[in-house]
Amino acid sequence: MSEFWPTELKVSKDRRTLSVTFNDGVIAALPAEMLRVLSPSAEVQGHGPGQKVTVPGKRQVAISAVTPTGNYAVRIAFDDGHDSGIFTWSYLRELGEAGESKFADYERELADKGLSR
Repeated sequence: MSEFWPTELKVSKDRRTLSVTFNDGVIAALPAEMLRVLSPSAEVQGHGPGQKVTVPGKRQVAISAVTPTGNYAVRIAFDDGHDSGIFTWSYLRELGEAGESKFADYERELADKGLSR
């Protein structure tokens, strides 16, 4: 189990940001687009090495639901129908700390493949 866990999860009024307050007081504001394109689901990550999918066209995606999964994660559903990503507390924390870097990598992948957000 993660040493960090959320004490509050809050979706913004426009459904475009998930704010996660962790037990150590750190608050991560996670954009819906980042959560969608970096989803831990097999649909995005693939089923093995080298199978990761670069998901284009999600700039306007919104969060439609956040559902607890056990005591370790939440399932986030998006308004484009994607709902199979189970985000563990440690992955949410990782996105809070390194999300900008991961998203920059995603943007480079898009550019390399001639795709757009």
